Amino acid sequence: MQTQPRFRLARRILFPYSGAEPLSRQQSLRVIVAWAVVFTLPMILCTLFAGLFVAASASRILLLLLIVALGGIIIFGASAWFVVRMSNRSARLRQQNATRTSSTSGGRYGS
Repeated sequence: MQTQPRFRLARRILFPYSGAEPLSRQQSLRVIVAWAVVFTLPMILCTLFAGLFVAASASRILLLLLIVALGGIIIFGASAWFVVRMSNRSARLRQQNATRTSSTSGGRYGS
């Protein structure tokens, strides 16, 4: 039975993978959605409270919330996509390097 490494709560939510293997499409989407939601939600709440504090009209608050939500999802989703892409690239390079070093004969010093 394989044991999962214990990460901190933030790591378990935002990127719960070791990075040793490339992420599947489903795992990648999970990371992207988690980043988009976790980082955008506080921005939406702050915008809502600020709009209520200055007593802005409901239509203006809704417009600001829509802009903040779309902007946050785009920015943090793109950031997560970049992190997933670099993690997958690193894992693939690590795997290629491991197969390359295990396939060469002679050990570390070529003897």
